[in-house]
Amino acid sequence: MPRKFRALAPALVLGLLAACSRSPGEAVVPPSPHALAAIVVHAENAHDEQAWDGVVEAVHEAVISAQTNARVVELPHDVNDAVRKGDVLVRFSDVEQQSARRAAQAQIAAAQAAYTEADASWRRFAEIYGKGFVSKAQFDAERARRDAAQAALQSAQAQSSQIGQQLDYTVLRAPYDGIVTRRYVQVGEAVQAGPPAPQPLIALASLQDLRVAVQVPQSAIAAIRRYHAASVVLDDGRRVAATRVTVFPYADAQTHSFTVRLELPGGDTGLYPGMTVKVAFASGKTKRLLLPLVALVQRGELAGVYVLGEHGVMLRQLRLGHRHGDRIEVLAGLDDGERIAADPAAAARWLAAQRRGATP
Repeated sequence: MPRKFRALAPALVLGLLAACSRSPGEAVVPPSPHALAAIVVHAENAHDEQAWDGVVEAVHEAVISAQTNARVVELPHDVNDAVRKGDVLVRFSDVEQQSARRAAQAQIAAAQAAYTEADASWRRFAEIYGKGFVSKAQFDAERARRDAAQAALQSAQAQSSQIGQQLDYTVLRAPYDGIVTRRYVQVGEAVQAGPPAPQPLIALASLQDLRVAVQVPQSAIAAIRRYHAASVVLDDGRRVAATRVTVFPYADAQTHSFTVRLELPGGDTGLYPGMTVKVAFASGKTKRLLLPLVALVQRGELAGVYVLGEHGVMLRQLRLGHRHGDRIEVLAGLDDGERIAADPAAAARWLAAQRRGATP
């Protein structure tokens, strides 16, 4: 037990014993305000901040386009569907691609047979050429025929590989885990790979890795580069600290502002691509008075704390700033070193007992 609370324990025990010995009609005397659990608030060293609006972006975001001419036969997923890496996003008809593949395989077989025959003939000529039974011109002609058959075989194999790639394009799969954000086509629609440009099919974004892009005036860039610390302030006051701050090495020629990119930690932060958020950048040193949220008293739009002073307990209104984890910044209403009630409910009961006429 802390020393300051250990000293208060005998007084609390005596108060409880005295309460048990009173008759039902006697007034209950509240304990001294010094018996209430207290927190002494102190100003802490912190960064001074400047804030600008930013836009949340997905680190992994892509629009998948058509790479072959075909007709859509299957769209397994719609907008807002979660997909895993490798899941089928679009399936096309493959009648033409299958026919082309069979034709390419037949062409390879014919080219292979022609090369086998030409190679065997060249080998026979090479054997008898060494014995002087054929001329060099005949030998060179057989070798040229063999080389031409080999080139035709390689050409047929390359064409088959290209057709196989076109067949693979009839099934498009998710390149990573993500969410379908948009569908550009419907089942039964014919798509073109181009020209002038490939036709977009489906848009995918990953919500695991997010970042925020902020346009910052050039006058603030020096401080941002010095401290490299920033956090996103959420609507409820919570903060998400950036894991990395990147300042682009050039300014926009029209606005003379720099783009600053913040990488956010993974997990459920409540942020989604396209949202506008407030971003606070460290810009200097300052003192900040932080108050535990558990000690805060909310009365509608007003906020305050129970201050423990020499003359009792007093509810004091505060002007608050940004939230920092489980604490919130006090801008006005509280001074460094003051004691506040750690349990607002206990302090409220003390004041209620005092108003009923009890002598504290």
